[in-house]
Amino acid sequence: MIVNLALTAVLAVAPVAPAAPVRPPTPPDLVSSEVDFRTADGLTLGGTVYAPRGATGTLPALLLVHGSGTGGPGYREHLRGEAEAFARQGMVVLAPDKRQKDYTAFHRDFDQLADDALAAFAVLRDRPEVDRAKAGIWGLSEGGWVVPIAAAKSAEVRFVVLAAGPTLPPLRQQVWNVTNKFERTGVGGSIADAFPTTWHRMIGDAGMFGGAHHDPVPPLSRVRQPVLALWGEHDTAVPPAESAEILRDTLSRAGNPFYTIKFVPDAGHAMHLADARGKRLPDLVPGYADAVGDWVAAVAAGDPPRESVAPPPAQGRRSVEVAPSSWWESAPVQFGFLGLFVLLFGAYPVLWLFRRRPGTWPARVLVVTGLVGPLGAVGYLSTLMFSLTENTVEAGPLLGDRPLIWLACQAAAVAAVVSTVLVARRWRSSADRLRQGLVLAGGALLVPWSLYWGLLLP
Repeated sequence: MIVNLALTAVLAVAPVAPAAPVRPPTPPDLVSSEVDFRTADGLTLGGTVYAPRGATGTLPALLLVHGSGTGGPGYREHLRGEAEAFARQGMVVLAPDKRQKDYTAFHRDFDQLADDALAAFAVLRDRPEVDRAKAGIWGLSEGGWVVPIAAAKSAEVRFVVLAAGPTLPPLRQQVWNVTNKFERTGVGGSIADAFPTTWHRMIGDAGMFGGAHHDPVPPLSRVRQPVLALWGEHDTAVPPAESAEILRDTLSRAGNPFYTIKFVPDAGHAMHLADARGKRLPDLVPGYADAVGDWVAAVAAGDPPRESVAPPPAQGRRSVEVAPSSWWESAPVQFGFLGLFVLLFGAYPVLWLFRRRPGTWPARVLVVTGLVGPLGAVGYLSTLMFSLTENTVEAGPLLGDRPLIWLACQAAAVAAVVSTVLVARRWRSSADRLRQGLVLAGGALLVPWSLYWGLLLP
């Protein structure tokens, strides 16, 4: 029941996909047209095809696959910068919309997204201006988990471009990503482990993190097409050096020598320009589109580069494997503890209505702090899930490197522990041992729970 309530609360604040934006006009050096494609489960999605104006003959083609996001009509505009830049490199480019149905924060089916991509790819490949033997798929971020699946399913995909493609499981990559956001925001202390690692592991094992345990290595090992993989050298969402190392080793072991690994200078995760606050701008980082265009031209000419790996950038920290939760760390047990706290501490004022015996101030303090500490901490961790920006986390006011809300929850937990000790010392001589015993049991359970979540740690 508590888990269902928590899910309901999360869904209530989940962002709703905006209505389709008004498209600005196509630049004069390009032409564009609208297309539709139908997915395997019967959805009709739209897209925009871009091509260089005045081009003659047939051209190489590139389908764009989105990163994470809720999708919907007009979602193609998120990839307009890439679509226009790649079209200027002499390609026919399709920027499609992304499904909303069956795609949520709690459910990600990468096989289904790969089938969607192949449905869009078939439409692009059949266009008269496209050379069918020179058509490939590009994927950004989450698309790096999707595109290898699509390429492994269809030999008609002649080449693969991965932009900031993660080669780690989503849960492990997200822990690394969120840890970096905390560091960039200046958040430290126990919450810097409780939220990125402990919280995400719990929701991943509970099925509340879509695709958390997807293993990207098996699909990559089945890719036989030439692969171009690029990462921004300053990417803090996907570990660039580590991801490149895994991709290189996987393709080499699988016997695919046609891979090129590059790192885009002065570029972040999506390889777009950014403003002073780190917000993404529409234009791509200089040199990125040229690198893609030159590589596609080489592949289209029948000369795909072999085993080319650029020197990796310095990566501040390696990712860490996220161990599966023990039974006592699971979401049902952890939320069950919250239910016990409500029952045990809530019984104190409820029983007073029937027994009318005076309480003690340590017990009253324990009742208040024993509820405020854990419920406040879980509520705060829940809201942090929706406060992650592209580069930072909106953690609220800080005192030093500690969020004030977290400090308040920690203070409540410390007060609860002190109160538990005082209640224990007075319990045998108490005239109301039932009520005192219930809150004492709650306090005894609260101590290990608070240690696990970092409320009693610096």
